[in-house]
Amino acid sequence: MEFQADAIDRVIKNTIDVMESSKYQIFEILQVARDELAALTKELQRVIEETDETLQKVDKLELQYHRSRIRLTEVSRDFVRYTEKDIRIAYEKATELQLELMMTREREAYLRSRRDELQMRARSVENSVERAESIGSQMSVVLEYLSGELGQVTRIVESAKNTQMVGLKIIQAQEEERKRIAREIHDGPAQMLANLVLRTEIVERMLVKQEFGLVQAEVIDLKGQVRYSLEEMRKVIFNLRPMALDDLGLIPTLRKYVHDYEEKTKIRTSFETRGKEHRLSSAMEAAVYRLVQEALSNAAKHAYPSYVLVEITYQAQLIKIVVKDNGLGFNVKKISEQANRESFGLVGMRERVELLEGRVEIQSAENQGTTIIIHIPTNVDKGKE
Repeated sequence: MEFQADAIDRVIKNTIDVMESSKYQIFEILQVARDELAALTKELQRVIEETDETLQKVDKLELQYHRSRIRLTEVSRDFVRYTEKDIRIAYEKATELQLELMMTREREAYLRSRRDELQMRARSVENSVERAESIGSQMSVVLEYLSGELGQVTRIVESAKNTQMVGLKIIQAQEEERKRIAREIHDGPAQMLANLVLRTEIVERMLVKQEFGLVQAEVIDLKGQVRYSLEEMRKVIFNLRPMALDDLGLIPTLRKYVHDYEEKTKIRTSFETRGKEHRLSSAMEAAVYRLVQEALSNAAKHAYPSYVLVEITYQAQLIKIVVKDNGLGFNVKKISEQANRESFGLVGMRERVELLEGRVEIQSAENQGTTIIIHIPTNVDKGKE
């Protein structure tokens, strides 16, 4: 048995070494891809700007060429007023503008083609970046699991029947949350800041050209963009953890969230509390907040109700959460057996409550609404404090 254990340890160690090496190679590829994507994005922006400038130039040249043709016709017909030299000058001017217009149109066609090519390449590289990030995250999960860095998680869930599986799910959830946060920042504030950098470069060029009127308008627009970016960043921070939980407590924060939920979804929503309200630990209040948030989100996505009730009850050693809607409802047994988004939401909610040593009861039937009842012991929370 000792020989088998040593052999297993060697196999795992070799596996970890190979995966570590592969992980760093993936990270190097990812960095190269990110650099290439940044360069492509910068080049694409330059081409787009040049295309716009060229289009304006084409419009201007077309107008000038049209006027030169009218002028040529005018001097060619009136031999009394205009000399042969005037006709020659008008002809040369029209020919010169025609040639310049043709060359500018060719430049426009080239820039359009170049723009389309860069957009395709950027999309391809962006897909490569996303695949590399996904593989890297998956390898990080497996490496962390194989390296045995689940000691703390194991101690927390040592009473569970399958400690290793729960630990792996927790790490996977952490990785998914990191990816979600990275994606939210990349798609929101990061993109806006990149746009602001480009806009400031445009302002610099305007200043060089002394186009002060345009600069003033651009700066006013930039101020609006900065305010919007700041608001988006505040939303990201709030989604990570509502600061009102620490400042105001669970009930005021939930009351505000329910109000915002009603405003956003147009679903009439009531919020009620029972029992003597008291503060719980920061972790417990965050957990209760997320459970209510998830239950309301599921109701809006799947139940399409016209009314939702959220009820929080404080008991001696227990907090009870009830979220009830008058929506479509569903067959609880059937949904639990299916692998769809709705069932994943219910499974995730059950697992989160089980980690808090609580229990979930779901009452629902088709076309009869849904009631979710959650009981979480607060004495466990005090013990962990």
